[in-house]
Amino acid sequence: MEQDYVFMTDSDSDLPWYMADEMNIPVVSMPYTLDNRACMDDNGRSDVEKRLLDRMRAGSVPSTSLLPVEAYLEILEPVISKKDILFIAFSSAMSGTFANLNEAREQLLEKYPERKFMVVDTLSISGTMTLLVLGAHKLYEQGRPMEEVAQWVLDNRMKSQVWMTVGDFKYLARGGRITATSAVFGTVMNIKPIICIGKSGKMESVERVRGQKKALNTIVEYTARDIEHPEEQTLILMHGDVPEEAEALAGMLKERIPALHDIRIQIVGPVIGAHCGPGTLACIFMGKGREN
Repeated sequence: MEQDYVFMTDSDSDLPWYMADEMNIPVVSMPYTLDNRACMDDNGRSDVEKRLLDRMRAGSVPSTSLLPVEAYLEILEPVISKKDILFIAFSSAMSGTFANLNEAREQLLEKYPERKFMVVDTLSISGTMTLLVLGAHKLYEQGRPMEEVAQWVLDNRMKSQVWMTVGDFKYLARGGRITATSAVFGTVMNIKPIICIGKSGKMESVERVRGQKKALNTIVEYTARDIEHPEEQTLILMHGDVPEEAEALAGMLKERIPALHDIRIQIVGPVIGAHCGPGTLACIFMGKGREN
């Protein structure tokens, strides 16, 4: 159904490029730097994710940065000059990019006062954001008005949950998420963090367990506890270039939650990958709600 507004998102959703193309969702690419070279995230179209993670294993330290207001203006003005915009954005708690997007929005509305431009803070990133984008887009395709689609995201963003772990503490230390001392201790003691995205929209370590097997079992149990209507869901399982471990985790989930409709496995995007590193495993679903 033809809508009078454009439904958009950004690449920090890790929405696979082929899904965005199929659903005709414009995706704003986010910047990152690898080996001193500026890059733009294209959600897997150029298949750079594995290379980034390989370079991290070799010692490279990629970084992420803000998309400036000027870039948003250049991308969004051709859109808003013709139609209204609903923009599903990644967590304002994780980056100042959200503020830049809103600054661009204000400038564009001054220039095009007859238009509507709504920005929705998902308080999510990567797969948790993908679930909200996909759910909202279903309503968009049904012809629902912008305000209703935006409200659905606000009403459901706490239900988009993730339980995850990382392969090595050192990647969290590089990004300033933990101290170097904690990283060394965690590595030596084979400690694995159990991480979620909390109500604030930030990634939070809620538990530490000994060993990979215990970490995966914990993720499975937390997922089984929290997931709602598994028979209707395609759970997203994201990994930091460890496909065999992802397949093993998928098998554990299917055994523990036999009613689960489906699991989609994909490699993490460069933004989340730059901070969490190789070995990351994340189980993403719509659940009862974030507790932390």
